[in-house]
Amino acid sequence: MDGTASRPGPSRVVVGVDGSPSARTAVMWAAAEAALRGSTLFLVHAADTDTQTPVLSQAEIVRIRQAGRELLDRTAEAVTARHPELTVVTELTDGGAPDGLRTAAALTGTIVVGHRGLGGFSSLLLGSVGLEVAAGATTPVVVVRGTAEPAGAGAVLAAVRDEADLGCARVAAREALLRKAPLRLLHIGNAGLSARSRAARNGGDEIARDPVRVMSTVSDRVREEFPDLTVHTEGQRGRSVPGALVDASHHADLLVIGGRRSPGYLGPTLGRTTLSVLQHAHCPVELIPRQGAGHGSTS
Repeated sequence: MDGTASRPGPSRVVVGVDGSPSARTAVMWAAAEAALRGSTLFLVHAADTDTQTPVLSQAEIVRIRQAGRELLDRTAEAVTARHPELTVVTELTDGGAPDGLRTAAALTGTIVVGHRGLGGFSSLLLGSVGLEVAAGATTPVVVVRGTAEPAGAGAVLAAVRDEADLGCARVAAREALLRKAPLRLLHIGNAGLSARSRAARNGGDEIARDPVRVMSTVSDRVREEFPDLTVHTEGQRGRSVPGALVDASHHADLLVIGGRRSPGYLGPTLGRTTLSVLQHAHCPVELIPRQGAGHGSTS
């Protein structure tokens, strides 16, 4: 990588830069997030010349790298103009964007991507870079939808399925504190499943997955750990869990959801519900790996 070196930190924010409108929106969202955290913002551009070396001349490689460097410099100037207090690091990688973003994020950074990139088919709902980064996430990943500015809804929304989502709720609580906003904890039950079906799906442990018990356990812990935070809890029934979360995102500045997958689906983090939310939410979505540095302890 070509750029300024910096010691990995737990709160660094890393965002992909490719010149697309979606990426520009993501950059400004990431800059505002880094400013709220008081952390460093890493701007990463992938020249992706490594895979093209056999078909590119040296002059073409130099031209591609120079264009990438100029894009990074322009983007850094735009960020600094809006957030003069922010420390901005630019990194140009010769590899692909997903690897470049993961390397810059190290073990604990947050990766921010736009909803759409420059490549791929127009019918794709989530760009290929965002899809690959989200599917293999080991640290938090934010897919920025909508505009760079908060919607002004004044709330952070966290999806809670079971007690293992306490770590996800903690992340959402920290985000809410940064924004001086309330936290909404939302549990969506599937009305299409009978109690017997839910018990079978949960390995027979229906009591452990009782939504009232789940929400009480999670909300009590969050209120205990974040006494200055206003916490609201809500339970809903619906045949479509992703549909209910997408509807709820109309009234949130950020939706935080835990990553998990159906066996054999897109990756260790991205299941059908999560993918649907990333594709259709009306606000930025922060995906927290179920296990890993970004999810937080549930002990």
